Amino acid sequence: MVYMKYNKLVRDKIISIIQESGENPTFHMADDGEYWQKLKEKLTEETNEFFADESEEELADIFEVLYAIIAHKGFDKAAVEKIRQKKFAERGGFKDKIILDEA
Repeated sequence: MVYMKYNKLVRDKIISIIQESGENPTFHMADDGEYWQKLKEKLTEETNEFFADESEEELADIFEVLYAIIAHKGFDKAAVEKIRQKKFAERGGFKDKIILDEA
């Protein structure tokens, strides 16, 4: 049996899944400070995975981390969406594929 060190945030059911496969993982519950740090690391990890495999599945993983960040920071999803819409109305989105070369 080969043990690997991870030290990373995993989804809530991963420990049970590992245990059901006969393994005995070592884990701990993060405090708020460690959780916030690991969420930021997880966002970077998932973004890099999306860059490597531009799939809907990898994009869904980014959304899951963003939802966890929203909950952890106590943000309101509807308020975040309202801000996004306001910025869209004022500045637009990215569908026109405009690249600013100089200003």
